[in-house]
Amino acid sequence: MLIAGFPAGPWGTNCYVVATGPGAECVVVDPGKDAASGVDQVVREHRLKPVSVLVTHGHVDHMWCVAPVAGSYDATAWIHPRDRHLLTDPLAGMSRETSQMLLGGSYEWAEPDDVRELSDLQELELAGLRFVVDHTPGHTEGSVTFRTPYGAEHGHAEVSEVMFSGDLLFAGSIGRTDLPGGDHPTMLRSLTEKVLTLPDDIVVLPGHGEQTSIGRERATNPYLLELLDADPESPTRRVTRGL
Repeated sequence: MLIAGFPAGPWGTNCYVVATGPGAECVVVDPGKDAASGVDQVVREHRLKPVSVLVTHGHVDHMWCVAPVAGSYDATAWIHPRDRHLLTDPLAGMSRETSQMLLGGSYEWAEPDDVRELSDLQELELAGLRFVVDHTPGHTEGSVTFRTPYGAEHGHAEVSEVMFSGDLLFAGSIGRTDLPGGDHPTMLRSLTEKVLTLPDDIVVLPGHGEQTSIGRERATNPYLLELLDADPESPTRRVTRGL
């Protein structure tokens, strides 16, 4: 399995290109500002063909280049319906400071030609890969994560899955909830129901910063520890396999 990730743009947003291997079809996750050239470099280096663009949420730092990337490769874009409006009106999801920073230029956004909507627990078969969608609102109303198997079939028996977490979960932190569409109690519910229920051996590839794992975050992330301390009898306190 091939996963190539790189930070792009002024926000250092992680964009990922995922394929079964070199010379295959691939999926692009969260092509944000200035990500198109990085995607092109990875595609040419590994002789890949993008067929789908997956969007974890509609904030501009994650979707700036969705239309250009999808259009360049005739790929399908996938986004949750609660965030779809942000594809054409990303200012609706920005803070005042971010909006002011962008007002110095003239920007126009449009949906890709082929947009499809995601739903909770949906399974996608794309580029020879299987992705499970988890709807994880809180950072935005339409935030999702994508999990794909990464176990013995790829020679990594110690890792069962890889999760592209967007801005839900970071190494040592969680996504902010003070932007339009954000809600902190909803974020805590998503973390409780969609993160703390997962096995420890899942590798987490976040929207910003370094990779981590569910086990590492369960043991050290102060926000998850607070949730676990609030319910000491919760079965989500269990530890399965750690990295």
